[in-house]
Amino acid sequence: MEKQIGQAEARINPIVDSLHSPIMTIPGISYRMAAIIIAETENFSNFDSAEKVLAFAGLEPSVYQSGQLTSTHAKMVKRGSKYLRYALFNATKYVCHWDAGFSLYLAKKRAEGKAYNVAVSHAAKKLTRVILHLVKTNSPFVSQA
Repeated sequence: MEKQIGQAEARINPIVDSLHSPIMTIPGISYRMAAIIIAETENFSNFDSAEKVLAFAGLEPSVYQSGQLTSTHAKMVKRGSKYLRYALFNATKYVCHWDAGFSLYLAKKRAEGKAYNVAVSHAAKKLTRVILHLVKTNSPFVSQA
C-alpha cells in the first residue's frame, strides 16, 4: 500500500508543480492537499466569489428558522464536495501550525470559547477565501502575522 501511495505521489507532484499554483506557496499545504483542492474546484475557474466556494465545499452554516424562532447554534450543512471539505479542513490544521497569522486566528477563536473543530472550521473558511484570492490574482501567499 505504501508503495502505491509513493508511486501516486510521484506522478502527482510534477503535475501540481507544472500548474504553478499559488496554493503551494501557503506553508502547510502539501502536494496531496493542493492536488485535491485544485482537482475538486477545477482551479476555481467556475467560482466568482468565496461564498460559492464555501457552499460547494459544504462549509457554510445552516439556517434554521421556524416562525419567530431562530437557531443560535448553526451547524455546517455538509453538502457539496466531501473531498474538498476534507482537503480544506485538514490543510487548515497544518496551515494553522505553520503560519503565525492563521495560528493567531485559531487561538482567537478558541479564546472566544469555540470548540477546537469549530475554530478550525472558521479558519478553514478564512483559508478558502485566501486561496480563492491567491488563485484569482495569481499572487503568492504573504503571511499577515
